[in-house]
Amino acid sequence: MADHRRHTCVVSHCICAVLTLLSLSGYVRIVLALLALYFMPSNPVPAVCSYLLSTFLDSLDGHAARALNQGTQFGAMLDMLTDRCVTMCLLVNLSMLYPQYAFLFQLSMSLDIASHWLHLHSSTMKGSASHKAIDLSGNPILRIYYTSRTTLFVMCSGNELFYCLLYLLHFIEEPHVSLLWLLYISAPICLLKTGISVVHLVTASRNLAALDCAERAQKRLVHKD
Repeated sequence: MADHRRHTCVVSHCICAVLTLLSLSGYVRIVLALLALYFMPSNPVPAVCSYLLSTFLDSLDGHAARALNQGTQFGAMLDMLTDRCVTMCLLVNLSMLYPQYAFLFQLSMSLDIASHWLHLHSSTMKGSASHKAIDLSGNPILRIYYTSRTTLFVMCSGNELFYCLLYLLHFIEEPHVSLLWLLYISAPICLLKTGISVVHLVTASRNLAALDCAERAQKRLVHKD
């Protein structure tokens, strides 16, 4: 009877994690992302609107999670996977629209996926509750990136805006000057975000190497005993 109650309680908590208001927001983001991908081949306006709205919901539910104390591991993972997959799909489209720059777009998506995956893995190995839980004594660039909400918002928004503008401008013969200015402003932000991804990759690699060394040292001590 007690085991049945414990099982029911565990299932109930799992359902709560999946069906919180913020998780539902994550599902809306996925629907918007799918709409953006569906429209991308031939309908740039609804594609960009759906894409940017999905990105906006990402920043909105992050603030709501902290305000309502409804943050979950499931929701955080759902958001990160949505971000990575949708950005990767947009870069695939850009590779087809601008084949002369396909190598750079492929490099960008590979760096984005590799750096986030390795950073998440190293954070988990170190026992962090989230990939955004940064050791304040660690890398100063990542410390600023993850502890300053303004910096994180500007970097992520500027990066997505640059790629969206590249996509949108492909379909416009005579773009308005404001779109070009936005492109020029967001371009250095995108480059800086790429640099942060490199820092992610290097720092996570060093952390994993340090964990390997510590594990080997522990095994040597056990064998000596």
